This record gives sequence, structure tokens and C-alpha cells, in this order.
Amino acid sequence: MVLKRLEKLRALMAERGIDAYVVPTSDFHESEYVGNYFKARKYMSGFTGSAGVLAVTASEAGLWTDGRYFIQAARELQDSTIQLMKMGEEGVPTIEAFLQEKVPEGGKLGFDGRVITAHQGLDFAKKMAGKNASLATSEDLVDLVWEDRPALSAEPAYLLDVKYAGKSTAEKLSDLRETMKKEGATVHIITTLDDIAWLFNIRGNDVAYNPVVLSYAVIEMDKAHLFVNPVCISDEIRAELEKVGTLFHPYNDVVGFVKGLSAEETVLLDPRKVSYEIYSSVAGKKVEKTNPTQLSKAIKNPVELDNIRKAHIKDGVAFTKFMYWLKTNVGKIEMTEISASDYLEERRKEQEGFIELSFNTISAYKANAAMMHYSANETSNAVLEPEGMLLVDSGGQYFEGTTDITRTMLLGPITDEQKLHFTTVLRSMLNLQNARFLHGCIGQNLDILARGPIWDLDLDYKCGTGHGIGYLLNVHEAPNGFRWKIVPERVDNGVLEEGMVTTDEPGIYIEGSHGIRTENELICRKGVKNGDGQFMYFEPVTYAPIDLDGVIPELLTEKERRSLNDYHAMVYGKLFPYLTDDEREWLKEYTRSI
Repeated sequence: MVLKRLEKLRALMAERGIDAYVVPTSDFHESEYVGNYFKARKYMSGFTGSAGVLAVTASEAGLWTDGRYFIQAARELQDSTIQLMKMGEEGVPTIEAFLQEKVPEGGKLGFDGRVITAHQGLDFAKKMAGKNASLATSEDLVDLVWEDRPALSAEPAYLLDVKYAGKSTAEKLSDLRETMKKEGATVHIITTLDDIAWLFNIRGNDVAYNPVVLSYAVIEMDKAHLFVNPVCISDEIRAELEKVGTLFHPYNDVVGFVKGLSAEETVLLDPRKVSYEIYSSVAGKKVEKTNPTQLSKAIKNPVELDNIRKAHIKDGVAFTKFMYWLKTNVGKIEMTEISASDYLEERRKEQEGFIELSFNTISAYKANAAMMHYSANETSNAVLEPEGMLLVDSGGQYFEGTTDITRTMLLGPITDEQKLHFTTVLRSMLNLQNARFLHGCIGQNLDILARGPIWDLDLDYKCGTGHGIGYLLNVHEAPNGFRWKIVPERVDNGVLEEGMVTTDEPGIYIEGSHGIRTENELICRKGVKNGDGQFMYFEPVTYAPIDLDGVIPELLTEKERRSLNDYHAMVYGKLFPYLTDDEREWLKEYTRSI
């Protein structure tokens, strides 16, 4: 099927004189995860991962993706004629370098201007200008190839009560306008779905696992414009948002509206988020900066933080019930990766305030866990036996917040090497969790605390150590994160501020053998302030046992052992009231001091 689709695309390119065509993993809003309508790269390549860019020429095709997906992409691209381009690896050209080489002098590069960022589009334009080549951005060629393309999602939105949000829409708009004034802006264009949902205190279901609404927003000093399918907006939402000066427009009218803005306006926008099409439609002066809502959204307010702690107790109860069931029943009843994942989801559904999963659960047994973003299907679905390890990375969306937890659990005997790796990953996670640092640090300053013990084994993991978490929003949220080097497209090198929530999830992945990851969420808190400055620390808010069956206590330092024991004492104290007698006794054993 992929070969036929590429053939059709190349025929359309030839008709239009296009020498290379780019198909990203993106929607009109630069979302990390996209709805079915926008899965053009998956349709054209067969690669199902959440990140990747396809570039097609008359005779070649390449798929660029990062280290999380190297193993998966290699398998899925077999027989497709598409070459896997391992981003960041030695000798692998960037997509820009590839296109600069392949597009001839006076040639033409094509892409849909609605799904490429202004930053990327301008870079393409600059590269092509050097070859007297032009851009073709007004047509979605994949749409002409895609038979029975799904319709755009149009799920109903709902209001998020201030008892969950902590701040009203009026307050958020007022704060935003103050920032706009400081930037000298009279208009602000927002196209990122999580920023819009946060600003207007609305949530929806237009992207799987991300409770957002397909929409655009244009904020002026005296009114706000929301571009959204009217069928998504209830009378209650309309009435509530009209109170704060919101005007509603059809979703597809945004480009025409932006083109109609006066050239006298000063427009604040983020070229890394706004599409090339929208950016090119602005006539006035541009202030090109990150959306102010990004930082405001990342720094959780006290109400949100209290709710997040509540959400994690619920999530910890669900996960602990699952872990108890898994470890006490493996080898006694039939289990698979998928049935285990389903059982965990059912435990989450039992929790009050649960809405949906926060991402597709990774339930990976033995060698499958070496693929960081493995997704079990009917073909790969492994039967669980009383041996080896099961890695489960999962999370939930609750009215009280978004959760993300990974535990690797022993189902039976493992090798000495695997126990060493399990213990090392635990040490790495604890080292970062226990960090004390000065305000002003970014994740890059602290990443070595987690990566160090793993580097000591001459091993590494090809991803960041952690990412920001939204509040009933995207499970990956900028600008906070942990990473050993800056990766510009990840936008996760912001200063760690009080109230930010970030994951701590180092791992070891051995292809063909095993994968191990242990993940807690951390709230950034202010500590001691003295003559040396404002010190910061982390409060762990993930409450679930770490499988002591995989730990070699002798490898832990006294500080690490004390930290693990203190953490497990906290877990038991948070969870035991919500468990059955048998579960409570089991948890007592698995949170014992070592």
C-alpha cells in the first residue's frame, strides 16, 4: 500500500513541477499527538510512531525520527523503499541538508503550509533561495492521495470549573494582556491547543488522550476571538466566555481574519508554533516570542498542585492494585501485554474523577521493552510468563490533573546483568529526585544526576530524562524538562520554576533483551534562601511501589537506600487506606525498608 501511495504522490509532484515534498507529523496546531485526520505521515510511510518527518523526491524517500523510535521505525519501514534517517546519529544528514542536496537549481520544494511551522518554513525558504528554488505551500497533496480520509474531529467541549483550574478565564486574560503590553503587542495569535484550552478553561476530546479542542485564538486588548467548530460549543460555554468579551468564529475562518488585521497592529506570535500559512498572512509588525501562556500554564497554581496530589493518590491506588494482581497471578492465569494493560485501565476507571488515559499505555514484556515507545498489537502481543520483566508506562487524565508513571516489574527470575541494570536505573531516578539546586538551573544542569550512574556502565538512553506535564492537558508540556543537551525542537530547556511538574524517568534499553525504566513525577519547590541564593528541591508526587525484587541493596549508597525507604514509607502511608486487606499486606512487603 505504501508503495502505491508514494507512486501517486510522485505523479502529483511531477504534474506540479515539485522536486521534493515534505510530510511532517503535525496538525494545524503543531500538536505532538494528532487526530486521525492529520496522520498523513503515517498514511504515506506506514511508520506509526508519534514523531517523524517524511521527505519524498522523484526517486528517493527518507523518514527522520529520533532515538525513541529507531528500532520500531526500522521494522515498520521494511519493504517501503523509505530510508530510515536516525536523527542525531553520526553521518545522518538533517532533513534540511537532504533537501538542499536533492532539490535542483531553480527547482521547487512543496509542503502544506498549514502543517509546517513558520520557523521551519522560513528556514526552508532561505535554503531554497540559495538555489533559486521556490516553495509550493498552498496545496495538501496527501489529501489528493488519501482515499476515505477521516473527517476533522468535532467533539463537544466542556468547561473546567475554577475549583480545578484555580484561576478564572478573566484573570488569565488580564495577566496575558499585561504581558502583551510589556511586549508592545496589540494582538496575540495562539494556535497551540493546550494553550487555548488552558486560557479559556475549556477541555475537549479532539485529540486522543489530550483533552483539547480544535481551535485558534486571537487576543486583542478589549476582546478575544475563538475560532472553533460551533457544534463543539454548548450554550453554557458560549455564555460563560461571552462574559469576558469572547467572540466566536468558524474554525476555518482564522486565516481570513488574520489577513484582515490592520497593518498598524503589532502581533505577538511564536514562529515555532504558528503555521507558515498564518505567519505569512500577518501584514503588521511581528513580535516573535514564545506564547506567554506557555510559562503561565507550566507553573501550576496552589489549587492545581493540591489537586495534582489528589490525582496521584487515585492513580497510585489503581497502579498498586494492578501491580499486586500482576505479581500474584502471573503463571496462574493467562496474561498478555494487552490484557495486563486492559486490567490497569479498568482499575483507573474505578477512580472518581477519571476521564481517560493520558496516552496509549506501553505494556512491554522482555525484549519488547527495549523499544521505548512500543505499542502492543494483536501480532506482537506477548504472553506473560513467570520470568523476565514487564515494563508498563501509563497515565490517566483526571479532573484533578494528568499523571504519567512507569514501573518495571519482575515476573520471575532475571539475569545478574538485568538486576544490575534495574538497580542502576533506580539509583539514577533517585539521584535526580533528591537534587538540591539553585534557582536559575535548567534541566540540562541536572540531567547528569540521572544519567551519570548509567554512563558509568558505558550505556545511554537516546531520549530526554524527563518532560513537563500539563494539568488535565498534554502529558508532554514545555518549557521544563531534563536533557543532557539542548534539542531546539523539543523546547524543554526552560528555567525550573516553583510549581512546575516534571517527570524523572531514566532507563536502560538493550535491543533483543530487555528495557527498564522507572518514572516518578516531581513538583519543583522552593527550599532554603540564603546568601548563596534561592535553593530549590523536588517533591515526588507519584505514589506506587518500586519492585524491590529487582534491587541489589548492596549497590545502593547509604543516602540512596535511605531515600528509597523514605519514599516507600510515604507510598504506604498515602495508599493503604484505599486497599483491601490482602493488597495492604502485599504493599507492606513491597514498601519495606531495605
